[in-house]
Amino acid sequence: MYYLLCFIGLLAIELAYFRIAARFGITDRPNARSSHHKVTLRGGGIIFFFGAAAFFLASGGMYPWFMLGLALIAAISFADDVRSVPNRFRIIAQFAAMLLMFYQLGFIGSEAWWEIPLALVLCTGIINAYNFMDGINGITAIYSLSVIAPLAIANAGLHFIEQSLVGSVAAAVLVFSIFNVRKKAVCFAGDVGSVSIAFILLFMAGALIAVTEQLWWLILFSVYGADSVLTIVHRLMLRENIFKAHRKHAYQIMANELKIPHVAVASAYAALQLAISLGAIYLPCNKWAYFAAVIAVLAAAYTLFMRKYYHLHAEYINRTKEK
Repeated sequence: MYYLLCFIGLLAIELAYFRIAARFGITDRPNARSSHHKVTLRGGGIIFFFGAAAFFLASGGMYPWFMLGLALIAAISFADDVRSVPNRFRIIAQFAAMLLMFYQLGFIGSEAWWEIPLALVLCTGIINAYNFMDGINGITAIYSLSVIAPLAIANAGLHFIEQSLVGSVAAAVLVFSIFNVRKKAVCFAGDVGSVSIAFILLFMAGALIAVTEQLWWLILFSVYGADSVLTIVHRLMLRENIFKAHRKHAYQIMANELKIPHVAVASAYAALQLAISLGAIYLPCNKWAYFAAVIAVLAAAYTLFMRKYYHLHAEYINRTKEK
């Protein structure tokens, strides 16, 4: 009953947000780097924050430092959706939010204090990678569900997080999916959506890592990680400014140059991630060896794909310059 009421309440909040976004012109207008072709409401992913907030209220205020960090990172990201915020302010807010999350997880004050700066850089990188990967209809929603599912499975045995938080966030993602997982999306997640859900999933994964003391659980983000990191390396090889918007990710080439439907591409990424994560949970093998093998295979697949199809994107860039 709680989850049903949560879903209905979040659906009502999402619909109310659409009216606000339309009233104040919070929209995403297509440009040469876009994978869509019409003006679409931006920031529908704000519902992920409200999903976590629903849990916070229903639980009587559990994980207050995490929620404070989420509120901070959601606020700065939503401000960036409405009007561009300088990178330095967004990074400062993300670092502050991460420190609040680390405090909630008990990482602050530990003897291995030197791990905090490394964790800050790693987690901020994951959050921004999640944001970069939010470029086609359905990918943020479906991929997030492929991360939530193995977290819920692991939590059933290890009890590292309140399961109602997992369920509340899953309800929020399902509400968003109604309006985004389709050929012509009603709304996009926006920075507030992609950054918020990444922060939430990192908190859950961080709790799992804290309980098991096993960093290989980062394999839950391996598909996004491989595409993001290797695309950055590729762009550096091309001597491009990696901070400028682009559409060179493998998933973008699939959707734009190869004309594969957005939802099909998103589903393929999610299915691959789910298979990898379930393998990590259930296969009786050395987990670090499995992690290394997965990264090696993903890197090889990315390289082969780019060698075969990147020329299509290069041709698109040349046509755009000629115009």
